[in-house]
Amino acid sequence: MATCFWLRSSGARRLGWTFPGCCLRPRSGGPAAASGPAPGPAQLRGYAGGLAGLSAALLRTDSFVGGRWLPAAATFPVQDPASGASLGMVADCGVPEARAAVRAAYEAFCSWKGVSAKERSSLLRKWYDLMIKNKDDLAKIITAESGKPLKEAQGEILYSALFLEWFSEEARRVYGDIIYTSARDKRSLVLKQPVGVAAVITPWNFPSAMITRKVGAALAAGCTVVVKPAEDTPFSALALAELANQAGIPPGVYNVIPCSRKNAKEVGEVICTDPLVSKISFTGSTTTGKVLLHHAANSVKRVSMELGGLAPFIVFDSANVDQAVAGAMASKFRNTGQTCVCSNRFLVQRGIHDAFVKAFAEAMKKNLRVGNGFEEGTTQGPLINEKAVEKVEKQVNDAVCKGATIVTGGKRHQLGKNFFEPTLLSNVTQDMLCSHEETFGPLAPVIKFDTEEEAIAIANAADVGLAGYFYSQDPAQIWRVAEQLEVGMVGVNEGLISSVECPFGGVKQSGLGREGSKYGIDEYLELKKHVSAPDPDQEGDRPFLRLSGVISFYWTPPVKKVLFQHCFHEFPEEPPSNDNADEISRITRVYWP
Repeated sequence: MATCFWLRSSGARRLGWTFPGCCLRPRSGGPAAASGPAPGPAQLRGYAGGLAGLSAALLRTDSFVGGRWLPAAATFPVQDPASGASLGMVADCGVPEARAAVRAAYEAFCSWKGVSAKERSSLLRKWYDLMIKNKDDLAKIITAESGKPLKEAQGEILYSALFLEWFSEEARRVYGDIIYTSARDKRSLVLKQPVGVAAVITPWNFPSAMITRKVGAALAAGCTVVVKPAEDTPFSALALAELANQAGIPPGVYNVIPCSRKNAKEVGEVICTDPLVSKISFTGSTTTGKVLLHHAANSVKRVSMELGGLAPFIVFDSANVDQAVAGAMASKFRNTGQTCVCSNRFLVQRGIHDAFVKAFAEAMKKNLRVGNGFEEGTTQGPLINEKAVEKVEKQVNDAVCKGATIVTGGKRHQLGKNFFEPTLLSNVTQDMLCSHEETFGPLAPVIKFDTEEEAIAIANAADVGLAGYFYSQDPAQIWRVAEQLEVGMVGVNEGLISSVECPFGGVKQSGLGREGSKYGIDEYLELKKHVSAPDPDQEGDRPFLRLSGVISFYWTPPVKKVLFQHCFHEFPEEPPSNDNADEISRITRVYWP
């Protein structure tokens, strides 16, 4: 089991990213992209606190297929979760549109896979630059459609853009290998080649970052993609399509097909079963992931999945209470508890339990402010919809009925139907829903434990294993616990563990594969082995003839001696004859892509 863990040993100050941001309001006019008609109006609700116009070019409502903006036969509404107001009507793609997107991606793949790594790198970098240039508008779109506080949305855009920057660099680092076989006169060459068209299905809680983390790797590898964004947050995916188009990403390489919840099942099935699709990448619930795995199995497609979590947050007696509380606040309440790596269960050792619960409650009351995401000072926005609120409410009621104590919060917030008070529960036991069911909301249940072994057993009792956190000042305990936790990522004295440089993914039923980091691009590459033997008709025993077909050289007189000395430790007096000595001539026929 491969695990990535973060070790934090000091209280280093975090960098705070603060951008001047205002709220959304509709604006007429604006430039229309040359690749298609002007976007339809998106009625974006404005809020008090400084109104500002949003670039009309980014407010796209049609699907983006083959480099063109295409309407669908029907549309569906996208709502602001804070107010319930309609943000706009978006193309409701169905089976025909999904098949067309796959065909466009496949046709584009036939040429995109041959584009040099340097050129793919350059295009991704241009896309990154455009995201940074439009970061404020992109953040406002996230806040409008997901309810995420604007400051957090600004952070997501930076995080999202960094994936494009990272994979623009990784595109030029896709290396192969040369293997010496047991036969004296044979060599094996290993190439990495793009798998083909990738179906990318993304969630609503990070509507921008979950796209770039997948698409950046796919495009860097030479794959093309069909993106099906979450029905709650399609505007972010479409805005990224506009910027990709502006960056010069070729038609058909990046396609977006938004659809309503009603059409999501059949659209997902089409793009996951189409024989032209070679790869499926999905972030979402474990239940949906299992359905998509069945689809992939029928045609044996490559898959990578980041599924549900039930992250334990363990506080041992040796922990620094203030540090543990700061980590708990960061891990639990980011995006109002709506992240897959949010701490779901707080396991606190008996000796430090009361002090931790008291300090945690005080920090929640002091630092958490529920409100509209566009309002200054808001740290907790709305949950994504009514169903999400009902789930949190159900878990709180279940826990209270079974003996849990509400320390703070515990009910819907007065602001509206999608708002819930940040809630802390004590006296929680393992038979309560909040102990074994992912919450995805602002609920922190605290379970008391006595021994290290007991904490590990409780933490590992889940059938999922995405992330885990623990706080301890005991060096020996740190290594023991980090190795024993059955999760893909561990935060040690650290509550935030995501970065573009490190692999992201889980074990058990939390998914397959890794995203981000130098490993993320491998999810979109296939290995191909070439075995070369000498040509029996060739005379002599010169090394470069024995290796013909394995390594490629471009012959220029000033460097010929160096090349042959480096690779063969000997060199001929003259190169093979060439009709035009002024031009580069190839010694062999196989060359690196």
